[in-house]
Amino acid sequence: MSTSRTVLVTGGNRGIGKAIAEEFIRAGHRVAVTVRSGEGPAGSLSVQADVTNAESLDAAFAEIEEKLGPVEILVANAGITRDTLLMRMSDEDFEDVLNTNLTGSFRVLKRATKGMMKAKFGRVILIGSVVGLLGSAGQVNYSAAKSGLVGMARSLTRELGGRGITANVVAPGFIDTDMTAELSEEVQNQYKAKIPAGRFASPEEVAKVVLWLSSEDAAYISGAVIPVDGGLGMGH
Repeated sequence: MSTSRTVLVTGGNRGIGKAIAEEFIRAGHRVAVTVRSGEGPAGSLSVQADVTNAESLDAAFAEIEEKLGPVEILVANAGITRDTLLMRMSDEDFEDVLNTNLTGSFRVLKRATKGMMKAKFGRVILIGSVVGLLGSAGQVNYSAAKSGLVGMARSLTRELGGRGITANVVAPGFIDTDMTAELSEEVQNQYKAKIPAGRFASPEEVAKVVLWLSSEDAAYISGAVIPVDGGLGMGH
């Protein structure tokens, strides 16, 4: 059994975030999840917080630190989409996605790294997307935010790499979640035709990579983009 750590997963009440939280719980870690509404998985500490609001994050961190200890592993997963073609995309559509997906990750990161620096240990895993580097029509806002996470992880690695802190991006492709379930079978088949693996991933397949990246085995990996996309984004 490896060391039990305090883990925070933002947006940990559904989809990939929930699977990640469950994977860390199974591995014996102390897990907190931020939720805007609802509850995280059984065995986690759910804290109400909105990544677009710094005060709510301060309150969330205070509660987590009091009940579970300082955050040692941060998984920045909270995100939204406002998909539409550039010509129809409003400033608000763009700014809302950036504020949650990119600036939201910055706010959580800034708060979490204080304790990590003190402890001289930290794992930061930013949940990106294959479209961050591959691009996607109708997702100028989302892909810009997700590619921004790559620069964030690499700059953080240069700042804090000497203090036992790593920062990496996990870039999932198409995953079996509520979001993909809403697509018609025809559209799902079109996407699967582009994926060398010929299928979508399970959320657990992403979660296991995140768990591994947070372990001692991955202590010398930092500033990397780890694709979990069945080969969809090769070379990007």
